Amino acid sequence: MKEYQTITEISGPLVFVETDEPVGYDEIVEIETGDGQTRRGQVLESASDYVAIQVFEGTEGIDRNASVRFLGETMKMPVTEDLLGRVMDGTGQPIDGGPEIVPDDRQDIVGAAINPYSREYPEEFIQTGVSAIDGMNTLVRGQKLPIFSASGLPHNDLALQIARQASVPEEEEGDDGEGSEFAVIFGAMGITAEEANEFMDDFERTGALERSVVFMNLADDPAVERTITPRLALTTAEYLAFEKDYHVLVILTDMTNYCEALREIGAAREEVPGRRGYPGYMYTDLAQLYERAGRIEGREGSVTQIPILTMPGDDDTHPIPDLTGYITEGQIYIDRDLNSQGVQPPINVLPSLSRLMDDGIGEGLTRADHADVKDQIFAAYAEGEDLRDLVNIVGREALSDLDNKYLDFADRFEDEFVDQGFDTNRDIDDTLELGWDLLSMLPKDALNRIDEELIEEHYREDETAESADEEAVEA
Repeated sequence: MKEYQTITEISGPLVFVETDEPVGYDEIVEIETGDGQTRRGQVLESASDYVAIQVFEGTEGIDRNASVRFLGETMKMPVTEDLLGRVMDGTGQPIDGGPEIVPDDRQDIVGAAINPYSREYPEEFIQTGVSAIDGMNTLVRGQKLPIFSASGLPHNDLALQIARQASVPEEEEGDDGEGSEFAVIFGAMGITAEEANEFMDDFERTGALERSVVFMNLADDPAVERTITPRLALTTAEYLAFEKDYHVLVILTDMTNYCEALREIGAAREEVPGRRGYPGYMYTDLAQLYERAGRIEGREGSVTQIPILTMPGDDDTHPIPDLTGYITEGQIYIDRDLNSQGVQPPINVLPSLSRLMDDGIGEGLTRADHADVKDQIFAAYAEGEDLRDLVNIVGREALSDLDNKYLDFADRFEDEFVDQGFDTNRDIDDTLELGWDLLSMLPKDALNRIDEELIEEHYREDETAESADEEAVEA
């Protein structure tokens, strides 16, 4: 193995080395510093006479006298079922003080794209225990459904709640004691030490760590490391899903930090920047991550993704949420106004969307009345939201009785349906029954999006409204 001592330039996280033979793209590199430390890196750009290397542990301490060795292989993740319950750093090294990992296999972290012909259409329900998601924007196995949040909002609490509560309902019932198990892969990028401690405390306190693999890249870790953390997480997820038949939920937070790392590396390479300084290839790069979600025909397991991103300046036209929205199948919006009202989790269901929801709900999946109830709640809540603007102008006295009921519905929907707290786990029956409770505030003839047979079966007269009507008649 040749050693080179031909470093010509060090720029941010990049090291430029002169070579006398071609070196492969993405090849792994070892750099030995003068004091005997060994740093790992990856070839980012390769020409006939030089290569650019991104160094995972940072370039501090590297000088022109450092030795560079090219290992002749791309970065691989050692995978085994024993990874469940383990905590790793952003480069895949264990940091939990546990035993050394003995891998069953070492898989390339870039991964192969799923052949479109072999993809199975996602249509099985994943229960998160969060009514605003399960009832209104259902998550389906094999889907990629991002959470659009912003600085200062409790997206991490929601991520932990989903990691803790997510399940596959029919697996809980245990048909013949067989079937796929459920696992969570948690990839954190650029988070603070305080956030990392909160995550680990929650995982350990609730026992969720037993079925999870955690990858932690902290804010003071090198930015370059952030670009490989999600790839390590997804490689682990693919192994568990497609070789060990697990249903895997991958939660990635925060994708904004990942994109900032791309921008930092692009600036160090002096690339021509794209929109707002981000690399022109950011769409392709994000797609390489998001498109690793899915199901494969003939395989029991699945990979479902929930990437979390914080929108800079609460701006959903920013390149990061904008490009993410193009690639993924919907979005869940965390709302600042709802958060200021104390709603937990503060999910705004109106701009939220799950494009695959219709195929993952209904009889045999959730319940026969799910689609109709969801449509009617959306319509009633949207009407209530519009009327809130009108009330600010004309006052409630100018509204009809029905309009006032829509206003009350919107208030109760936020207070009872959306605001369930971060520790409450509702199954889909509880969520739909609560939906019927709220819809029963409205007169039957206002429920124009629900089949009449379902109304007869589930509608319950609003007793408070009836007693109020009787009092009015007596008066």
